[in-house]
Amino acid sequence: MKQPARASLDKKPAAKTKRKTRDDVNAEARDRKRDKKHRGNASGSRANPVVQKQKGSGAGDSKDPRIGSKKPVPLVADGTSSKPSKPVKASQPVAKKPRLSPQEELTALENDERLDTLLDRLENGETLSAEEQAWLDETLDRIDVLMEELGIALDDGAEDEEAEEDMYRLLKGGQ
Repeated sequence: MKQPARASLDKKPAAKTKRKTRDDVNAEARDRKRDKKHRGNASGSRANPVVQKQKGSGAGDSKDPRIGSKKPVPLVADGTSSKPSKPVKASQPVAKKPRLSPQEELTALENDERLDTLLDRLENGETLSAEEQAWLDETLDRIDVLMEELGIALDDGAEDEEAEEDMYRLLKGGQ
């Protein structure tokens, strides 16, 4: 006699998966839709970003996370040109010094305290910094120009003539 195969008896028929009803499918779809709806950033998060506190870096620079140009944009378009117009720079009025006459300017330069202190330091044998020396040279050159404009001559000519006479005596024999 033949014995039936046991392998077929060990396997039970697979349980059939229960098919979902239409109500179950609709409920799952509503749940997925509700989850999708709440994704992304909150409204206004681009203009007013949430600043995250940095733990270890201390009080470092906080970079503005907003993206875009900070240039001012003209609000009124000119109809005269097809090109976009450049924004007008707000220029601050430059306060110009009142123009002094040459005599007044020369008097002001001669009475300048900084000029006096620098000249005293030079006479005492001190060395000036490059910036001070440049300012002193520029000021003295301006004084020379003003004196020439006003026709003021230094009395160096009389001293030069005396020095030439002294040299002439020495060369002749010291009489």
